[in-house]
Amino acid sequence: MTTIEVDEDEHGPWTVFRVQGELDLVTSPRIRRRVHDAVAGGRHDLMIDLTDVRFCDSSGVGVLIASRRLLRSCGGRLRLILPEERDDRRGHVDRVLSALGVRRLFDVYEDLPEALTGACRSAP
Repeated sequence: MTTIEVDEDEHGPWTVFRVQGELDLVTSPRIRRRVHDAVAGGRHDLMIDLTDVRFCDSSGVGVLIASRRLLRSCGGRLRLILPEERDDRRGHVDRVLSALGVRRLFDVYEDLPEALTGACRSAP
């Protein structure tokens, strides 16, 4: 069974979603809803921490792209936290985004402290 968990924190102007599990056709609507709810609530600076996402398909990528588009349309910002590959789990989403040629669309950070300072790592 496909599962996903989303925890939410506030860090200054940033709303941070920590996503765990699988980001796919079944679970991606939950992420889409959370992003839309944040924007509707006036929060336009969003970070999505994908460190603990162990699987991501094209539906998940579509949600990330749609989130970027939504936030840009209201003058907001989207930052992704995607650690470099360290074991079998980490780095999966980064590899998927790179393989699809859409990684360049996102501001990508290694971890939350880096994302909060805005010191973006370069694309691979």
